Amino acid sequence: MFKPTELFIAFRYSRSKRKSSFTRFIRKVSMLGITLGVMSLIVVTSVMNGFEDQLKTRILGLVPQVTLQAANGATLADWERQLASFELPVAVEAHAPYVAAEGLIQGPQKLQPVLLQGVFPSLEPAQSLLHEAMLQGRLTDLRPGEYGLIVGRTLASQLNVWVGDSVRIIAAEGQRYTILGAMPAQRNFRVVGLFSAGSEIDDQVVFLHAQDAQRLFRYETGHVSGIRLYLDDAFNAPQVVSELTNSQRFQRLDAPLTATGWEARYGRLFAAVKMEKTMMVVMLALVVAVAAFNAISALVLLVQDKKGDIAVLQTLGMTPQRIYQTLVWQGVYTGGVGAFSGVLLGVAITLALNPLLRLIGVSVFGQGERLPFVFMPTQIAAIFVLAIVLTLIATLYPAARAARINPAEILRHE
Repeated sequence: MFKPTELFIAFRYSRSKRKSSFTRFIRKVSMLGITLGVMSLIVVTSVMNGFEDQLKTRILGLVPQVTLQAANGATLADWERQLASFELPVAVEAHAPYVAAEGLIQGPQKLQPVLLQGVFPSLEPAQSLLHEAMLQGRLTDLRPGEYGLIVGRTLASQLNVWVGDSVRIIAAEGQRYTILGAMPAQRNFRVVGLFSAGSEIDDQVVFLHAQDAQRLFRYETGHVSGIRLYLDDAFNAPQVVSELTNSQRFQRLDAPLTATGWEARYGRLFAAVKMEKTMMVVMLALVVAVAAFNAISALVLLVQDKKGDIAVLQTLGMTPQRIYQTLVWQGVYTGGVGAFSGVLLGVAITLALNPLLRLIGVSVFGQGERLPFVFMPTQIAAIFVLAIVLTLIATLYPAARAARINPAEILRHE
């Protein structure tokens, strides 16, 4: 005979055609609820993982992950000597100087605030996403003295400017004082390239050659705003900042520096995404819990339907404990089948999301942009186990009720 007996009987009860139609309906509904709940959890968590990964790549690949600046807010002189005066943490893969300030960009139709980011193309490391984000032109098209500008595709569309067009840059940094008052630094620049990071950076940051930025901001020769550090993982920024801050050699620099992580500027955005992801997971987990506890109804009806069989099994020597285990296995089977089906459906639907959206003509982020998703095996396994555990908990009451059946009482009325 099939061993263990409890598992064999539980499997037979799950597949039995002799149950009442209502009992079968309730069991299928509870199994379907678990399937849909698990499926929804996998789809939502995978897409939210994709959003988080996209934000991490597209935003933190362009903005400084950790910046080193003069502690007094002044410009940084002789940055190479400063950098050689202390040891960088092992998480730092590359570094580059930058010249940056807040400003305005003026096109034919509108004026918009932007961050003016001056870079040295020859010193820009491979870790910078700007190389990959270029749509038109190249980073090396920024040449000192030519006053070229690389703008995001979104910003270019808003200003109605394209490669070759002229725009006016206005910066508060480097302003002059005249008899008419303070005059901001301003100059015409020519758009030499377009980039697209697929994030808010596209309409908030413009890139120019650092030497042009130095002239515009009236920096002293060789001075920069700070040094950008590129990390092996952007989320290691707090640890890197802590290591630098606690370093004795960093603290004893002739010109003190401050280290700042990206979270100072973009931390709220990532916190909001994480909070939204957590709330959605909690809500969908409650859906799975409700579906799992529907198994109580299915098992109570099963016990009612199979009282005679349970009584016969007891008279044949099956102990209440084994009856209890049989009903628990029955619930685990229902939860396992529902959870496994949900995992398969969730993965399949997530993989088919972008083709389905294209088929019905829906574009979430704009033309050509795909809905991001990332599968995390440990996360999927946790969802699968959660569904089974919740179903297992839900089976305890009806299983205990079945174990307390009095066979003499039941068989007397059969």
